[in-house]
Formats: sequence, C-alpha cells, structure tokens
Amino acid sequence: MFKTPSVTRRLGVPPCQRGSRTGETCPDLFELSDGNFAVIGTEATALLDGCLPVDAIRADYERIVVIDRDTLIRAKRDIPDA
Repeated sequence: MFKTPSVTRRLGVPPCQRGSRTGETCPDLFELSDGNFAVIGTEATALLDGCLPVDAIRADYERIVVIDRDTLIRAKRDIPDA
C-alpha cells in the first residue's frame, strides 16, 4: 500500500523572506519524508517541453516547473550532498 509522504522541511527561506508579499508568486522547495523533494513553481511544460535536450525524457504524468534563481540559490545550503 502506498503511503503519502509528508513534508519534513522547507529548503531555503519562506517566500515572504524572498519578497513575496501577495501570495501570488511563491515558489518553494520541500524535502519529503520518503527522501524525495517537492517543488512549487510555475507550470511550464507546454512552453519548455520542446526545448529539452534530446537525452531528457519526460513521462506523461511529469510536469516541467520553473522556479526563480533566488529560490534555488537560497535553498542550496539545505540541499544534502548525498
């Protein structure tokens, strides 16, 4: 039986500390209890699917999301090395 993972922690700082005051642009990164990561970003599959390198493969159930550079850079310190 599949157990839905829970969010264990945020990577980086909350959106409000990155300048989001309205709640309209809140990209975020989270570590999950199963060791995977969840990303909140802008859905861009239709826009970027044809731009991927030839060796990149995306399953039908996968989506391409975009997060701003600042979000990822601020999360870097929280991303495990291994």
